[in-house]
Amino acid sequence: QVQLVEIGGGLVQAGGSLRLACVASGNIFAITVMGWYRQAPGNQRDLVATITSDGRANYADYVKGRFTISRDNVKNAVYLQMDNLKPDDTNVYYCYAYASRPKMAWEDCWGQGAQVTVSS
Repeated sequence: QVQLVEIGGGLVQAGGSLRLACVASGNIFAITVMGWYRQAPGNQRDLVATITSDGRANYADYVKGRFTISRDNVKNAVYLQMDNLKPDDTNVYYCYAYASRPKMAWEDCWGQGAQVTVSS
């Protein structure tokens, strides 16, 4: 399977900023959508933002104007710049990619998760 490794996260005060990065590796044939989801214990995994290979971004309403997703197709990487963070943004953030390997079916791929904690 395609592996996703997240870098970043941590503890920040409300109003601060953090940047998450995620790099895909393995025998990758192609990746279409990459993105970020988040999940608190006992809750479902919710969309934060996605971006297509041609740069079209989609954001959840609760992060519009505060978070920015970007992508480097050469590096198979996706980034999430998080500004004006709020305590409600405290979650585990998961990197996502819809990817395929040579002669294999397309599949949903997930990172291991990165903890983001925002203190008030």
